[in-house]
This record gives sequence, structure tokens and C-alpha cells, in this order.
Amino acid sequence: MTKTVEFYFDVGSPTAYLAHKRLQQLQAQYGCEIQYRPILLGGLFKATGNSSPISVPAKGRYMMALDLPRYAALYDVPLNHNSHFPINTLNLMRGAVAAINTDYFADYIDTVFNAIWVDGKNMGDIDVVAEVLGSAELNVNVILASTQDPDVKAALIQNTEVAVQRGLFGAPTMFVEGEMFFGQDRLQFVEAAIQL
Repeated sequence: MTKTVEFYFDVGSPTAYLAHKRLQQLQAQYGCEIQYRPILLGGLFKATGNSSPISVPAKGRYMMALDLPRYAALYDVPLNHNSHFPINTLNLMRGAVAAINTDYFADYIDTVFNAIWVDGKNMGDIDVVAEVLGSAELNVNVILASTQDPDVKAALIQNTEVAVQRGLFGAPTMFVEGEMFFGQDRLQFVEAAIQL
């Protein structure tokens, strides 16, 4: 029986980037389905009283300089420091919501994640976003227009509210058959759940 992994994410999170890459590997290996759930991490933090690990300077330095590069090496994926971090991802996540049921969703997510966490682009700048999406042969006008659609805006808010109701306090968070796993460093448990 094919297992489904629900993946709550925000592209501004380096750990969500690593989880995205690792989940793609698990999908190729086990044939599981990945259901992407775009949320706004800042909204989730505000609703739950949580904050980014980088708000603790020593923890942030450790995470960015040592911990995350170790996981990138373990997963054999590229990860580079982004000097623009943290990035305002509101429009990027609206774009993800708008694209979720389209044939370009996978390209959009890969392009945005890679632009931030491989190429170090300032994806909080709309001109940079347009350039990156255009270079990936994505329809810039359609995507940027979709980020201003009231229904898309409402859907991102609703996704984030649902995440809070389900007990999320950060991203990435995954669910396999209703069981929650927080953090890309828990993906070995996600892998085990997929195999059951």
C-alpha cells in the first residue's frame, strides 16, 4: 500500500528545504506520495508563541554553520548560506498555494527552494523573483498575478490556521497516517513509517 506524507513547509526555512530534498529521495525510493501543504511560518510562530532558531544567536550560528551542512552532506544535496536570510516569503508561499494543483507546481517549488538555498538569491525582492521564475521558463505573469488573488490569500491563511489546529509549531512538519513528525532531523522516523 502506497503511503502518503503530508509536508507542511515554508520555502524560507533551510530545514524545510532539506526536508523537501530528502522527501523527494524517499518518494523515488519507496513510491510514497508527497502532499505539499504551504503555510506561512511567521504566522505559525505568531499563533503558537514560537520563534525561529536563529533568534537564539548561539543556536543560529551552530545550526547554520554546522548542523545543516552536516545534513546536506548526509542527504548529498547542495546547501549554501543565503546572505538575505531571513526572507519575507509571503508572496512565494501564495504562489505555492496558487500552483498546488497545477502541472508546474513541482517546478515552481524546486525553483524557489533552489534559488534561496543553493543560489543565495534575495527572493523577497519581486524583481529577483520574476527573473528567477522566468529563467526557469515558468509563467511569471500568471504566478505573480496569482499571489494577489483574494482566494489564494485566504487559502494560505486557512492552511496556516489548520496547521495550528493540528498542533504544528514549526516547519517542516510531516504527517504519515495521522502521526506527526517535526523537523527534517526526524526524517528517519518518516522513512520508517513509510515502510510499515
